[in-house]
Amino acid sequence: MSSLTEKDRPIVQLLLNTGTCPRCVLRFCCVGSQMLYRCPYQDLMKDLKEFLKNNKEKEDTVCFDEVDPPCKRIRLEHTEEGSDDLNHNGTLQQIPSVNNENTAMENSAVKVCNVCLGILQEFCEVDFVKKVCQKVNSSDYQFTSFVFSVSLPPQLSVRERAAWLLVKQETGKLGLSLAKEDIVQLKEAYKWIIHPQLSEELGVPADGKSLFEVSVVFAHPETDEECRLDSSFYFTVQSVFTRMAVIKALEKIKEEDFLKHFPCPPSSPKNLSVALEIQCNNGAVFVAGRYNKYSRNLPQTPWIIDGERKLESSVEELISEHLMAEFKADSFNFSSSGREDVDVRTLGNGRPFAIELVNPRRIHFTAEEMKGLQQTINNSSDKIQVRDLQLVTREAIGRMKEGEEEKTKTYSALIWTDKAIQREDITFLDDIKELKLDQKTPLRVLHRRPLAVRCRIIHTMKSEYIDEHHFRLHLKTQAGTYIKEFVHGDFGRTKPNIGSLLNRTADILELDVESVDVDWPPALDN
Repeated sequence: MSSLTEKDRPIVQLLLNTGTCPRCVLRFCCVGSQMLYRCPYQDLMKDLKEFLKNNKEKEDTVCFDEVDPPCKRIRLEHTEEGSDDLNHNGTLQQIPSVNNENTAMENSAVKVCNVCLGILQEFCEVDFVKKVCQKVNSSDYQFTSFVFSVSLPPQLSVRERAAWLLVKQETGKLGLSLAKEDIVQLKEAYKWIIHPQLSEELGVPADGKSLFEVSVVFAHPETDEECRLDSSFYFTVQSVFTRMAVIKALEKIKEEDFLKHFPCPPSSPKNLSVALEIQCNNGAVFVAGRYNKYSRNLPQTPWIIDGERKLESSVEELISEHLMAEFKADSFNFSSSGREDVDVRTLGNGRPFAIELVNPRRIHFTAEEMKGLQQTINNSSDKIQVRDLQLVTREAIGRMKEGEEEKTKTYSALIWTDKAIQREDITFLDDIKELKLDQKTPLRVLHRRPLAVRCRIIHTMKSEYIDEHHFRLHLKTQAGTYIKEFVHGDFGRTKPNIGSLLNRTADILELDVESVDVDWPPALDN
């Protein structure tokens, strides 16, 4: 059981008399009962009126029943220094008599709260809750819980400070102190009120760890200029003020200086705050799999040079367009374990890839539905195929990149030589093991990669003679090896190379990736 006590009486009278709403009064009395804030507005006003009418000898007799324990400590304690009067410089406004409870109640009942600007008044009512829920339901999201976030006008921090200094002065007269951190935060109180209403209306629980976010952005245009204190007072003159910027600025301002530039108590506004935006957002969903690329005229990602598209499609787009449609996402981010050139095929078990789907409306898919989605992708093009398509976590994607340069890849290269070769001219390549290369950044990628010399390893090679000018070479290499440059040498930028090993000019005609040895994502029974 917790209650307002006799030492709270002057705070209640003072705040109500200066135009503060009942819920903000509870906040400044450090009342931590969530249930109290959920009481109807008029009932709270009536209870506070009854509290003020009680005679001072009956301390602790008027109680606000609560179900849950307070979440904030009440720290109104006697101080050794005595009164902490902030009015010594005459900066606090003259406050009307707080002994007339009826005047106090009438003032608070008809005015927009001078502290919360109506956030804890109008926007706690059923009509606004229904408006939020209508927005959520019309957005067509799948969700099993929600997290609620609210963005408050930055000037509320200025008004909160003014109200605190006012209350601090009053409690100081009584030999008490009020620490600013003991005041229940407006955002916290608002969530105490709004969470159960939203939960009931939406039919799902509020959960701080939920990936589905419902957010409301409030503004109060009438008082926007309150953030434009003199620039010497740390408020930079700018068009937009963030709440954190204002809070940091307030921390640097001395109390007596603040009181010279801002009314205390804060003035009563004419208008309520407005809800600028009601938005919904689902946390990203991640899909992984492996793809095969069978075309020698298909880039992995859109090929755009100087704003001009060079080819009509890409691996990324052929896969993502179907995922975007089924998950109803806003956008996507594609990543993979390495990449192949536009004219290189990827065969074997394919290359691991992952796609982040941003703000998806649909998030629940069964294994059978994912299998059907995979089939849809595969039926849509003969240039690619995907396998092992599955939902994964953000953390699991890290496995695709772990030790990437230590992984191995196998290739098949069709090689041409200028001078005629016989079978015995190339068989020595089969005996070479762990061949170390020094590869300077290839000329063809120098526009997008920093200039460096990278050490790479060719683990094994196996040659396959075709005719006097052609042979196929199967290679197992360290990931990140530039195979084309290993064949033709890139004007001596890769040493050694096939041309130098054979003592003749060599070039590559075709290249296939035969395997990417990354054990992820898990293989499925497709």
